[in-house]
Amino acid sequence: QVQLVESGGDLVQPGGSLRLSCVASGGFFSSYTMGWYRQAPGKERELVAGSTRGGSTNYADSVKDRFTISRDNAKNTVYLQMNNLKPEDTAVYYCYGRCGLRTYWGQGTQVTVSS
Repeated sequence: QVQLVESGGDLVQPGGSLRLSCVASGGFFSSYTMGWYRQAPGKERELVAGSTRGGSTNYADSVKDRFTISRDNAKNTVYLQMNNLKPEDTAVYYCYGRCGLRTYWGQGTQVTVSS
C-alpha cells in the first residue's frame, strides 16, 4: 500500500516562501508521476505542478515562475518550493502519486498566505 505524507504547510506573509515535502512509502517511487494539487475553500481541486518519472515537469499558469517542483528518488520525496506567495495561493495542498491507472493521495497540508 502506497502512503504519502506531506509536511511544510504554514502561515506565511504575502511575498514569503515555503517548501512543501511529500515522502512516499510502499511503492516504486522512481516509476511514479508525482505532483501537487491544491484546494481552496469553495473551489475545486486544481493541479499545481507535476513531475514525471522521466523528469518532465508541468505547472499551472498561476504558479509558473514562482513555484518549482523537484524530486529526490533516493529519498522517495517530492518537493514544492513556493516563492513570492500570494493570498490566492491559500489552500490545502495535496501530494499525489500516479502509476498507470492508480492514483494515491496524501492527507494534505494547509498553506495560508496572509498579513
